Amino acid sequence: MDEFYDRGRVPVRNLLANARRQADDRGFHEFAIVDVDSHHFENGRWREIAPFIEDDQIRDWVRAMTSRGKQDSARSGNVVTAQLGNQEVSGRILRAGQQLPGAIEAAARPNHHPDMARMLWAMDMMSIDYSIMFPSSMLHLSLHPAPEVEVVLARAYTRWLTEELLTQDDRVKTFVYLPFNDAAASLRVVEDFGDTPGVIGFMVTSVRYRPVHANEYAPVYSAIQETGKPLAFHAGYNWHEQSFAQLNKFISAHALGFTFTNMVHLTNMLVNAIPERFPRLKLMWLESGLAWLPFLMQRLDNEYLMRTSECPGLTRMPGDYLRDMWFSTQPMERTAPMSMLEETFKLIDAENTLVYSSDYPHWDFDVPSVIHDLPFLTDQAKRKILGGNACQLFGLPTEKRAPKSAADVIMPQFDAVETSPTLS
Repeated sequence: MDEFYDRGRVPVRNLLANARRQADDRGFHEFAIVDVDSHHFENGRWREIAPFIEDDQIRDWVRAMTSRGKQDSARSGNVVTAQLGNQEVSGRILRAGQQLPGAIEAAARPNHHPDMARMLWAMDMMSIDYSIMFPSSMLHLSLHPAPEVEVVLARAYTRWLTEELLTQDDRVKTFVYLPFNDAAASLRVVEDFGDTPGVIGFMVTSVRYRPVHANEYAPVYSAIQETGKPLAFHAGYNWHEQSFAQLNKFISAHALGFTFTNMVHLTNMLVNAIPERFPRLKLMWLESGLAWLPFLMQRLDNEYLMRTSECPGLTRMPGDYLRDMWFSTQPMERTAPMSMLEETFKLIDAENTLVYSSDYPHWDFDVPSVIHDLPFLTDQAKRKILGGNACQLFGLPTEKRAPKSAADVIMPQFDAVETSPTLS
């Protein structure tokens, strides 16, 4: 470990080696696995993305930001709103450091963009057949003081991703980032990219201050509903949030933030009867874990029984609507008694509503064995949560696409990788 920190190097063969052994030992080659939330570190690609920016002034600004300093990248504070945090625990936990440098990626998959080669290699090591890839620092773009910047950068990233990366391999998909601070712009994004190959849904980053039940979003929900593709809300944290400003440790902001942001939006969705107004809208909630769901269901159901007059649009209990939605597994809380997690699974009908997510390569990512090794799940439930539910939701083939054994994985030919942790 000392050698790693002194030299900033770690053997490639060790990265995700345990995940690959688990895949082989647990028979993951027998069924499809779909990861609904994996991440792409776009910071180092703004020079490539800049030509896709449709606004001349903002394009020039981004190019100016990327040309400063030695790095061929725009740090999160330059292009998107800076986010206070310490994801890497001052370097003791790797977040983006385990990335294969371009030379190694080229040796492994010479016909792929380095970012795509990196993603496919990680998927193969975890026996994941399909991954839905999101940006990372851009998830805080929702806090940018200029809404037009979010709109322009979101469109540029989507064009670059769908035209340059996703065309290289159909195992990697995306939810299109919606610039939700501008409802009209979000509608245009749905209309412009809804049928684009590789796009299997739409995503709102939950770190924002917009009432999701506002009537201005009705055309957006209607348009998404007509596509038949899901709308996902991706959680996050904001240590600048006024109530969170009382917290003196990043662990506190991180623990509460990733539940709080989705909890607020889901409550507004339910209380204001969005599921009744748009009954075919498939809602998904990402990266909030599961522990908050029993709390929210009990609180809302209890309040609803005492104040039904405030929710005239509902015809069922709030918890009943919640059980019709989709939830991702990561980060799944496993420290409490296993019986509590088992009851949570029963409460949300997890066998039919839960979908696996890794959140790779973030520091708290979950490999597929996290689901597979739960003692209370049947083999059928494990397979549905790991891939079957997502294949049905997205219309994906159920045939195995990842290598069926470690011997089939395309491995880099070098002994070490350079690490370059990101501060996003």
